Amino acid sequence: MRTEHPPNRLLTATGIAAVGRVCALQSRNPALRADADALLFSAKSFAAAMLACYISLRVGLPRPYWAILTVYIVSQSSAGASLSRGVYRFAGTVVGAVATVAIVPCFVNDPIVCSVVLAGWIGLCLYLSLLDRTARSYAFVLSGYTASLIGFPGVFNPAAIFDTASVRVQEISIGILCAVLVHRFVLPKRMTGQFTAKLSATLRDARRLAGDALRASSGQAIRRDRDRLAGDLLALQGLAAHLPYDPVPVTPSRETLQLIHDRLARLLPLATEVEDRILALRTGSHTPPDDLTALLDGVERWVAAADAAGRDAAAIRLIDHARTLRTRIAADAVTVGDRLAANLAGHLSEMIGLLHECDRLERTIGRTSTAAARSSDAPSHLSSRRATGYVYHRDPWMAARTALGAVAGIVLGCAFWIWSAWPEGGLAVSILGVCCSLFGNVDTPAPNVVKYMIGSVAGVAISLVYSFVILPRVTDFAGLVAVLAPAFLFAGSLQARPPTTYMALGITLTIPILSGLGATYAGDFAGSLNSVIALFAATGFAVVSMSLFQTIPVDAAIGRLLRLNRQDVRRRALGGGPDEAHWTSLMIDRTALLLPRLRLSGKPHPDVLDDTLYHLRVGHAAGRLYQAIRHVDVNDGRIGYDGFELLTAIALRFGPGYRMGPSDAIALHRRIGTLMARVAESSTADRVELLDLLVDLWFALGPCDAVNWENGR
Repeated sequence: MRTEHPPNRLLTATGIAAVGRVCALQSRNPALRADADALLFSAKSFAAAMLACYISLRVGLPRPYWAILTVYIVSQSSAGASLSRGVYRFAGTVVGAVATVAIVPCFVNDPIVCSVVLAGWIGLCLYLSLLDRTARSYAFVLSGYTASLIGFPGVFNPAAIFDTASVRVQEISIGILCAVLVHRFVLPKRMTGQFTAKLSATLRDARRLAGDALRASSGQAIRRDRDRLAGDLLALQGLAAHLPYDPVPVTPSRETLQLIHDRLARLLPLATEVEDRILALRTGSHTPPDDLTALLDGVERWVAAADAAGRDAAAIRLIDHARTLRTRIAADAVTVGDRLAANLAGHLSEMIGLLHECDRLERTIGRTSTAAARSSDAPSHLSSRRATGYVYHRDPWMAARTALGAVAGIVLGCAFWIWSAWPEGGLAVSILGVCCSLFGNVDTPAPNVVKYMIGSVAGVAISLVYSFVILPRVTDFAGLVAVLAPAFLFAGSLQARPPTTYMALGITLTIPILSGLGATYAGDFAGSLNSVIALFAATGFAVVSMSLFQTIPVDAAIGRLLRLNRQDVRRRALGGGPDEAHWTSLMIDRTALLLPRLRLSGKPHPDVLDDTLYHLRVGHAAGRLYQAIRHVDVNDGRIGYDGFELLTAIALRFGPGYRMGPSDAIALHRRIGTLMARVAESSTADRVELLDLLVDLWFALGPCDAVNWENGR
């Protein structure tokens, strides 16, 4: 007897299977997943915008379109990022509104002075945002362009500036609240999941880098691994900044995140140091001890092991083996080959410890305190110094240059407005101020403004159709939502994709303003035309102004970073500069800043990025040697004198305008060899440590075949 399923059950089963196949296909296809995420983001943003518009209309605010604009500016792909951006936008808006209320009434009788003061405030906010470089920088940006949006149009009616600022803060607050609530509670995309996935990928990249170093793979593979890991660290920091705002019960502690970063940052130069020593032992006249060869094989197998849980016990054994081997070889070291073998064993111990600690810290992500992390299943083999975390490169001179360029452009725009007595000049200058603030955080902002202009062209066309064809026929809020949905859903999906974000903003920020979305229809073709002229005049002038005053050539930005690297190496050789962890993290951030600039410049990556790694290693080795020499016994004064003389010679060669050539490298290697021989013959208590540091400095300064390695005997 055959049993047949009812048709509705068959249909249900078929539908579930089809949905399952679609979901599986989407999970395997990044393009489909990106499309789905973009559509979800667009739908949620539109829902938040309409909610903000409805609330603004219900409470009687005069310009509800400001709430809509705020939603699209605040909305981010994840719930945590949306909340943090909303918090910083609210803070920036309040500060900018207060500044405007303080500035405009005091200087309104002198238009030039008022323009200069407002432009100066915008420039100051831009300067602070460029120095901060964290998620907090958005608050400074908002402080600047809020003053521009309220202040310049408010010059015509200074008596109402307080009311205008107050209403604007209310409208923006409603937009922030709606954006945060919708993105947080409607199908929230949590940042913690993105962070943990990125962290796992970063640790895989770290182990790949370590494996390539142990195999002494091709230089291209090592460079590729280093570049990838440097980019990973910057991406992790960007995600970690929003973790405290994520809607999850527990987020990783700040110190745990800092510890992970410190370990991975140190691994970048350490991998190259291990590779250099392995190559020197393989190609030199010194045969590595059998114990060291066995250790290298064991470490390589451990790095390649897939079982994370089984790696712990092996890591502890390998670290103990490496430390014991280093102590034994260093105690009996006679030749430079012995010192090199001892040095390599020490670096292997550190590398294993770094990777092992990262594995442990990854497992503790989600615990409530770093104390829990430190009390996990295995003891730490690394020093317990205070975590540093990600260190941002900050360049006050470049930030000031960009900020002054913005001030100059805005003042020129104000001068034309005052000279021409253009009625729409206040609106145009306010848009100019927004462009200078919002797009001024990159070296070449003009292309982004051009993308925004392209989107604005589409936005203007859509706005005119809405204003004079569609909106006059809308009679209720439901109809308004229905007619606005196609344009905003399309533009929102574009905004979720990085290549089209600025173009989408040109659409989503133009439609609400030019359409005059309010409680009643108020179509004014002449007014709309004047606003369109002001919009394109302002953005066009912004392109010219930012190209002249706020653009930093790519090659100049690269050269500036390299000069600062050399300057900091000189400072560390002379005993100044940041500590080791701070120095390493700072150089990692500069590497991450160089990567996109090198792609824009079209120059090959290896030269410049290898220079950065070179500066990092020399600065690290020189700084540590300086601290060690300071504690040399007074009875070994000659060693201290020669050591400081060596460091002074290094500092001179990294001074302004000095380019170290092959002869300089040879001279420095000879000094190191002489000092190594003197230290080896001495009875100082710090003999092993000093020899280890001198080997590090030898390798850091360049290829060891620059002189005969045996000179260090």
